[in-house]
Amino acid sequence: MKDFSNRSAFFAAKSDRPGKSHPLMEELAHGLATGGITRREFLRYTALLGLSSAFFGTTRASTAYASAGRGGLLRVAAPVQKVDHPARLAWVSPSNQIRQVAEYLTFTDQRNITHPYLLDHWEVSFDLTTWRLTLRNDLRFNNGDECTADDVIFSMRQWLDPEIDSSMRGILGDYLSPSGIEKTGRYQVTLHLDRPEIALPEHLFHYPAVILNHRTFEGDFLKRPHGTGPYVLAELSPGERCVLKRRPDYRIKGPDGKPLPYLDEIRFIDMGSDIIPQIEALGKGLVDIVDLGDSGGSEVYEATRDLSDVTLASVAAAHARVLRMRVDRAPWSDNRVRSAMKLCQHRQNILDQAYFGQGFIGQDFHVHPHHPEYCEQIPPGYDPEKARQLLGQAGYPQGLDVELIFGEGWKDVLTYAEILKRDAAPAGFRIRLHPITNREYRKQWMDIDFGITPWVHRPLGTMVLNLAYSSDKDGKPVPWNETRWTDPEFSRLLAAANTTIDPAERKKMFCKLEKIQKDRGSVGISYWRNAWMVAGKGVCGLSPHPSLYLFLDRVWKEPVQES
Repeated sequence: MKDFSNRSAFFAAKSDRPGKSHPLMEELAHGLATGGITRREFLRYTALLGLSSAFFGTTRASTAYASAGRGGLLRVAAPVQKVDHPARLAWVSPSNQIRQVAEYLTFTDQRNITHPYLLDHWEVSFDLTTWRLTLRNDLRFNNGDECTADDVIFSMRQWLDPEIDSSMRGILGDYLSPSGIEKTGRYQVTLHLDRPEIALPEHLFHYPAVILNHRTFEGDFLKRPHGTGPYVLAELSPGERCVLKRRPDYRIKGPDGKPLPYLDEIRFIDMGSDIIPQIEALGKGLVDIVDLGDSGGSEVYEATRDLSDVTLASVAAAHARVLRMRVDRAPWSDNRVRSAMKLCQHRQNILDQAYFGQGFIGQDFHVHPHHPEYCEQIPPGYDPEKARQLLGQAGYPQGLDVELIFGEGWKDVLTYAEILKRDAAPAGFRIRLHPITNREYRKQWMDIDFGITPWVHRPLGTMVLNLAYSSDKDGKPVPWNETRWTDPEFSRLLAAANTTIDPAERKKMFCKLEKIQKDRGSVGISYWRNAWMVAGKGVCGLSPHPSLYLFLDRVWKEPVQES
């Protein structure tokens, strides 16, 4: 057993009062006063350091509507996929079904500020290596079991188990080991990190990070779907439907004093991967919401912008269609070939034609302009002549035949692929397009040599870089490193950025990280997509989230008035 006595000394003189000031608060306040950081960055960092969420005003836990009606059925068009272990969730849509039943320790809002959720509060040591997480004491699973520190410890060890193969290991595994998880009270867990990490609370909101019942979970959530959430799982039939029923004893109450949620039942209906029939069903009143977690985009905007009975809302988000090349397989093992392909992207044309200009230009590094670490760089230009020269230097003077695999149900991805095929031809790339169903792409995405993968929003640049472009302690690519690209200099800089709280220093590191990924990385990112939310007439209390997560405990339906 590791000796944590010295590392835990920080807490010895502290009270259990949530929100007690961290020593770095003064430094952040000075940065705000002198213009070194923005107010948004100040709020985000002080929240991460454990300042009580009450400081920020209203949070989800207190948000409800006095005029909300109760009862009724909400019908959601969404893919219904096979689910076993929630820690292995790899797509947003199935998490949108599970998250109504099982919940997370934290909640990151639309402003990129993270609050306690199942946690009551947290405290962190000055050196950012010791985190004390305190649960609420009123948590119950839907089978009646109390949720305690034992459930948190069990869930975290599941995330870190190599046999489970969870993407959480890619986020946490670099700084947290199972032996560093200590129970320090019935409702308290202390984490002893292998290195400093400021973004831990945000990492706990990653969608596979639901808290499981350690007494009943045996590897398949569907067998005993015991969560702390507002709904209970009544049925999940892959390819057909998922049915959730209102839980009568949920801990959060509405303004009327009765437990949330407002709805009696939610029914997720699998209508296939083509989004247009789903939008048509929404317009006809056959469904109430279309879940856009793993689909939609330009066709949603095009199909709904003129419909009077459909609500279309957007939010800027770090959603990307990633042109990804596996570096462990020829010809993509040669950076000259990868660089040549990236030079074939006419970015503004792709954004305008594939996504109606509703987003931002990408620069071949996976950091969004709204990420706090973003460092502005000059966007690479379209240069087929230089690309042809690089192909020649790589040993392909006569050009190169490649196959591009993508999900045909994502309309903007299809448009992107068609534009790329046309624009890469002058460089010598002969691209054969290989469309498959979205469902098949989800099954194969880790094994594809050359493809276009939809990546959803994360609140931090470090989160996605750790998820998709890092390696574990043995130097092997982490579970979601689909391109198998690792770079020693990049890894060292990323590890340093993970431990740096100073926003200015962090940004300097990201300038270097972005340049490395742009110059010798494994992906092309032509554009970033705004996130859309669509709902039918009478749906109330639904707000868009950058991560495309659905929160349905405060949603209700008003009776539709016939004209």
